[in-house]
Amino acid sequence: MTDDQWIDIELSDAQRVEIEYCTQCRWLPRAAWLAQELLTTFETELTELALKPGKGGVFVVRVNDEVVWDRREQGFPEPTAVKQAVRDRVAPDKSLGHSDKAVQEEQEDVSP
Repeated sequence: MTDDQWIDIELSDAQRVEIEYCTQCRWLPRAAWLAQELLTTFETELTELALKPGKGGVFVVRVNDEVVWDRREQGFPEPTAVKQAVRDRVAPDKSLGHSDKAVQEEQEDVSP
């Protein structure tokens, strides 16, 4: 296999997460903490995780350019919710262990 073929395979499997955060609001620590959580959970599935400085109260998480969490619409995310959104896009069969159980219990509590 040539180097170009390997690059094509690697690019087709690329999974990029971007966390855009407001520098004016000083949300870098929050973004960095969430990045650490995602990198720890998806250490073999993610090929890149970027922190993108922004302004105006932005806190958005994207997977391969798709918005999976926007603070303006959904409030600040719990790590579990973001992990599930990322998992659903990059590794749908991956178990999140206790994180999956917590959401399952919440859904059961809300169900009539």
